[in-house]
Amino acid sequence: MKQEEMSIEELLADVSDLLAEPSGEETTARDDTAQPPEEAPEKNREKKKNKKNKKDKKDREVQSEKPGGIRRFFGFVGRLLLFLVETALLLVIALYGVMFVLAKGPSPTARDLFVMSVRETSAIGWVANIFFTDEEIAKIENRKEVEDYIETDTSLIQIPKETEPVQGEENPEDQGPKPDAWGLIDEDGDGIILEEVKGEGYSGYMMVVLDPSRVIVGSVPESYGARGYTVADMVSKFDAVAGTNAGGFYDPDGQGNGSIPDTMVVFRGKVYYAGYGTRKGFVGIDSNHILHVANKITEAEIKEKDIQYGVCFGPVLISNGEPCEMDVSGVNPRTAIGQRSDGAILMLVIDGRQVISMGATMQDLVDIMLDYGAVNACNLDGGSSTLMWYDGDYVNNCASVIGIRPVPTAILVLKEGGNDNG
Repeated sequence: MKQEEMSIEELLADVSDLLAEPSGEETTARDDTAQPPEEAPEKNREKKKNKKNKKDKKDREVQSEKPGGIRRFFGFVGRLLLFLVETALLLVIALYGVMFVLAKGPSPTARDLFVMSVRETSAIGWVANIFFTDEEIAKIENRKEVEDYIETDTSLIQIPKETEPVQGEENPEDQGPKPDAWGLIDEDGDGIILEEVKGEGYSGYMMVVLDPSRVIVGSVPESYGARGYTVADMVSKFDAVAGTNAGGFYDPDGQGNGSIPDTMVVFRGKVYYAGYGTRKGFVGIDSNHILHVANKITEAEIKEKDIQYGVCFGPVLISNGEPCEMDVSGVNPRTAIGQRSDGAILMLVIDGRQVISMGATMQDLVDIMLDYGAVNACNLDGGSSTLMWYDGDYVNNCASVIGIRPVPTAILVLKEGGNDNG
């Protein structure tokens, strides 16, 4: 029995020894992974060498990619420029085709509108010469000789005097703004009515200034030849509330700086550039705030009529209540001024050279002025100069591709009548 027990103890001891002894696989694995101390530096050097080779390879790849990236960039730029050139060429060809159809097509009306539209634009007036000779253009223009000075009948303008409000019991039905004889209402009571006007192919704005004593010509004679002023500049300089551009100015190839009038100017009773003439029309305001219009006028006649402010451009649209016969005209942005029989001043701008408003003809201006009751009216400088300022901003769109242009003269509306103290 004791021997048997000893055998069991021995067996257990043998089993314990076997469990404690590592297997052959583990021993092999440990032998495989174990690194002799003397071999570690060589392995490290090998790893560093491999890393360096990988880094050098990556750097070479990056360097090899850079010239390709630059080439692709310039290739893209080149294709873009080629596309833009081709597009511009196609647009030029299409534009030429349209102009050719207008100029040489079967419609004389379309031909005349095309010729006059470009001829009235200082920067591109030469375009008409691509399709027509000077003799053909002169025949299309068919300009009539303007008549000498025609006296403005001032009796047709009756400016109402201010009256004191009637004292007594107020009638609620009589309160609030009332429409005037032309159906217009001064809603905010500031003496200025602004209305949008629309017609076939054009849109713009009519400003009605009820008190004519508030309207003057703004100009800065000491700046003639040096610099012009935008309409906004003029409004600010004269502490006005509204304004439009006015007379013409020296503008060779559309590059003038708006500083030199190209016709006579009357400012605070003094005449400037009298020798320059009136072009096709004159408009002036006398000391009684009556608007005078004329095809021609002399400095002596200006003094005789006591005209305090005046500019030139033309043509005259309405004279003494009668519409004038208009020459052939183009479709362009327009600015005009007129006066009703009650003295109210009419200031008109028409947008042009836009998809929504191509512009108006001179006959369009006559019709608009008649609709608003004008007794006398005259066209002013238009085109890229046409702008109206009111209530802190321009109300119409500028047709100039180079931005708002400075001018030497502007029609201004003062805050109060007769307040141009200089």
